[in-house]
Amino acid sequence: MRSPRIAVVGAGLGGLCVAQGLRRAGLEVEVYERDAAPGARQQGYRLHVDARTGLALRDCLPAELFQLFLATCGLPGRAFTVLTEQLRLLHRTPLDPAADPYAPQTLSTSVDRRTLREVLSTGLGQQIHYQYELTGFQQDAEGVALRFANGHRTRADLLVGADGVNSAVRRGYLPHARVADTGGRVVYGRTELTAAVEPLLPAPLREGFTAVVAGRLGLATGLVRFRRPPEQAAAWLSPAGDYLMWALAGPAAAFGQPDGRLAELDPGELHKLVGRLTTSFHPDLRELLAAATVADTFLVRVRCAEPVPAWQPTRVTVLGDAIHAMSPARGSGANTALQDAALLCRTLIAALAEGGDLVTAIGAYEAEMREYGFAAVAASREAEAAVGARHGGPVGRLLRRLGSRPLGS
Repeated sequence: MRSPRIAVVGAGLGGLCVAQGLRRAGLEVEVYERDAAPGARQQGYRLHVDARTGLALRDCLPAELFQLFLATCGLPGRAFTVLTEQLRLLHRTPLDPAADPYAPQTLSTSVDRRTLREVLSTGLGQQIHYQYELTGFQQDAEGVALRFANGHRTRADLLVGADGVNSAVRRGYLPHARVADTGGRVVYGRTELTAAVEPLLPAPLREGFTAVVAGRLGLATGLVRFRRPPEQAAAWLSPAGDYLMWALAGPAAAFGQPDGRLAELDPGELHKLVGRLTTSFHPDLRELLAAATVADTFLVRVRCAEPVPAWQPTRVTVLGDAIHAMSPARGSGANTALQDAALLCRTLIAALAEGGDLVTAIGAYEAEMREYGFAAVAASREAEAAVGARHGGPVGRLLRRLGSRPLGS
């Protein structure tokens, strides 16, 4: 019996992780990505990773790549802190010093998104195809036929949609699934920790993830200090220095621009807007924002998936933001996508080893994924209400999206 051909649409973290896990098991897998290159568009910087990521990568990656992932993680934080815009302490939660922040089952630290994506791409080489935008697919008795914007056509026994919040696979497979705009907007930026910048860091920012509450807008910050510089850990990884990730968050109306115009601002205009909106902030915070790499500034609309009732499994499935998109609450988005990838690999590999049916295996994966995936979405919304009641209404809610307990590391 021949090995099934598996097509993964989307070369983000979840898609690459599932490709690694299937390839490790000796299965035939190809990854199709619409972007021209891995860094073709901004997708963020610092990510919090927890045990879901630790266990998923341990199970899916070759041992040497898992060790490379651990080597290029950030140093763990010591506390999660909430401050006023003038740096007055409102709340501080120390993190558990007894838990090993790098053990898979207790993982709790930060990673750089680009570095993690490069680690996950290692060894896949010819299996990743860039500039392949999926335009349609058709299931038949033999499998799934895929069509791409560049004219390419191919077939697979199984199609995995790992293509994010705007998923073409979801639109074609579950057209009733909806993703709602929450009304929140976040401007992300990155400030390199140069010798001139280091002295500006207030003590709480050095300890870990920090939320700054300031009326309708708020600032979230998180350090990335690499355990080992990526380029030293592996020659093929892109050079990266330590940095401060920051995010100015609030409802769209708080940015003082029509929402359509806000979406059109280029990085330089967004950076200037951040400067105008933070004139009441402590001088050290303003200097940290001013010292950012301007070209790395970008805007995100916060969107969340609405729960989808169970559907009949087929030879098409989805994972990550393609099905349960969520705001960055508790650092759950990337962690849940990687959890999906590991579960899908484990379920498919077990079914094939036992001579089981592929579609039945997909049904088992989807049933479990729906339960914890939409629970994670619901938890993020509950966190919005809980924190919004205590800290600044909409701003508190958005800061919770950016940095509740896990992001405090």
